[in-house]
This record gives sequence, C-alpha cells and structure tokens, in this order.
Amino acid sequence: MLYLLITLTVLVAINMPIGFAIGIAGAVYFLTSGAIPFPITIQRVVAQTQSIAFLAVPFFIFAGHLMNHTGITHRLLRFASLLTRGMHGGLAQMNVVLSTMMGGISGSAVADSSMEARVLGPTMIERGYSRGYTAGITCLSSLITATIPPSLGLILFGFVGEVSIGRLFVAGIVPGILMMCALMLTVSWTSRRKKFDPPDPLAGPITLREFLAELKDSIWALLFPLILIAGIRFGLFTPSEAGAFAVVYALLIGGFVYKELTWGKFKEALWESVVDNGAIIIIIALSGIFGYALSLENVTGAVGGFLVALTTDPQLMLILIMGFLFFAGMLVDSNVIVLLLTPILLPIVRKLGVDPIHFGILMMTIVTMGVMTPPIGTAVYIVCGILQTPLDEYLKESLPFFGAVVALVVVLIFLPDVVTFLPNLVYGR
Repeated sequence: MLYLLITLTVLVAINMPIGFAIGIAGAVYFLTSGAIPFPITIQRVVAQTQSIAFLAVPFFIFAGHLMNHTGITHRLLRFASLLTRGMHGGLAQMNVVLSTMMGGISGSAVADSSMEARVLGPTMIERGYSRGYTAGITCLSSLITATIPPSLGLILFGFVGEVSIGRLFVAGIVPGILMMCALMLTVSWTSRRKKFDPPDPLAGPITLREFLAELKDSIWALLFPLILIAGIRFGLFTPSEAGAFAVVYALLIGGFVYKELTWGKFKEALWESVVDNGAIIIIIALSGIFGYALSLENVTGAVGGFLVALTTDPQLMLILIMGFLFFAGMLVDSNVIVLLLTPILLPIVRKLGVDPIHFGILMMTIVTMGVMTPPIGTAVYIVCGILQTPLDEYLKESLPFFGAVVALVVVLIFLPDVVTFLPNLVYGR
C-alpha cells in the first residue's frame, strides 16, 4: 500500500495526467506486492468499462456538443437575458440562469464554464465587472450542472455505486434550482455593494408578449431534460438509451427545427466529443487497477472503521465526509474521486441510514467544486486563461459564491427530504 501512495503522490507532483498517474500507481502496487498475477491487472482495465450504464457518458457528451453547435445555446442566452432584465448585476444574473438551463444540455461543469467565459465573459468585463468577479461567477454558476440532469457526474456515481440514475436525475432538480437562487441572491448583494451593472431604468418590466416569444424560440431546449426524465421514469428508455435518445434529439432539433446543423458543425461536434470521451474513458479504465488495489487492501473497511470511531451521527458524518471531499477535490480530478471513493464511502453512509440518493447529490456538488479550486481545478485554469484573470483575484472575488454553495450543502445535509421528496414522489419510496 505504501508503494501505491508514494507512486501516486510523486506522479501527481510532477504533473502527470491523472489517468496515467492512477494507472501506473496501481500497476506498481501489483508488481511489488505479488498479491495476484500481474496479467490480472489488464483484465481489471477492461472490466472497469464493461457496463451498459456507462454507455450513457459518451452519448451525453456527444449530445451536449451537438446542441452547442445548433443554435440552442444562443437561444437560451437570449431567454436568460430577458428573464434577468432589470435586476442588479444583470449580466452576472444571466450567467447563473444560463448555467441552470445549460445544465440540462451539456451535463458538464467544465464545458458550461468554458462556453460562458467565451460568450459572456468579455461583455461582463466591458460592462464594468472586475475580471476576478467575472471568472468567479462563471465558474461557480457552472456548478449547477453537477445536479441538474443529465449530470455526467451523477451518471458516474450511479454507475459505480449501483444507484438508480433515474432517481438521481430527479433528485438533482430541486437542489439545482436552490443553488441557482442562492447564487442569484449572492450576485444581487455583491453587485449592489460593488456597484456593478445597475439595472437600466429605461428597460421596463418584461411583457407577456416578449416572454412568450422567447419561450417559443427556446422551448425545444428547455423541454429536453423534462422529456429525458419522463422517458426514464415511464420506461421508454433506460439511462443508457437516454444518452442515445439525446443524440437523436439534438440531431433532429438542430437539423429540422432550428436548421442550423451543417455537415461541418457535425464533424466539429464529433471531434470535440472524441477528445472529451477519450480523456474520461482513460481515467475510468485505469482507475480499475487502482480501485482493485484498494479493495485488496480493505481500504473501505479501514476508512469506515476510522470514521465510525469518530461519530455515528449521520449528519456529523456527512459534514466530515463533505469536508474531506472538498479538500480531495482540490487535489484530484472529480471523475477520479467518484470512481475511487464512491465504493469506499457509500457503504459507510448506508450503514448509518443515509439515503444513497441524498448522499450522491451532496457528493457530486462538493467534488465538482474541485474543478473550481486550485491546484487541480480544470475550470479555474480554462476560465482564468480565457479571461486573463490572475488566480489570486479569482479566489478573492469568488469567496462569496463559494460561501453560498457551502451554506446550501449544509442545509441539504440537515434537510434530506429537500433532496429525496421529488424522487420518492415520482418513483415511490
């Protein structure tokens, strides 16, 4: 076990891609321990990807890229602009609302934040927002995609923890909306205090005609997550088949409704999906070696015994685990955390009576926050690079938004019914 941890630490320290780091660390463990014949490790790499549920991931990634190339994002942007007209910090509010709507399209916090940094970021800076504030709200608002279906993180959590992906999708709706409200309130408070983007007194209230016109133009994008959830709930398709449905839906809407899908855009979306899927699948496959090493060393039992020795109170246990996951997310990619730690932590909270659906929503919110925090945070470096924002300025300006998300997570820990009542209503207890 010592060689496993030392190798992983050294490889991460020299900035080796995380997928190869965990794969090599696992291989070193089996080479030095003699626990099983080394060729078995190759089988573990293949076995890690042999799941029907896992097919949903590449399909949803492809669907998200298709939707970004078919005018759906532009229409959602106009709709979000209308809804936030007249608010303090209007562009920042638009950022949050757009993330909520895009959460039902892209399923990826990194994809959402990078898109909004390019589309909204320069305009926000021109409007007088500081670069740090712009980067902060762009990163933290994309955290909503961790819960709004179809979240790729929830698919991975359900895949690894053998938890109903349909229930996870439904459970993420209310927390996602609450996160949107919390961030919008924070934007209103901070923009007033900093005197960013006051409302235009000439804009006037939204008229019913304006609202209905924009809603009509955006309706096919807004309906997508609802159709997805209804289809899974009523057995029209499984979560894996839902991914294939998402691709077909994007092709039909882009090609025949909005008529903006060209052959060139299709090839561009396909290439971007291949790149994204390649990176994710390498991490998932090579984590099979690392995860198998952890199971042989009974890490689940050791960690479980340590945590139970600290407390058997479910709420306090969740607070301890969320704190641990927050710091782990600062150091390790969120997908890796889900793949490696879900099999360790889920049995512990289950024994204490915590609903796995409740735990999954909490876990994905916290570990996805890791992509917004250095030193590993992917979204941080992408957004700060696009907006040319110093890291220290980003960290200072984003603290109120981090605080809002953490406060919401604490509320959800003590009020689990906020998370579970909707899936229990839709699926039954």
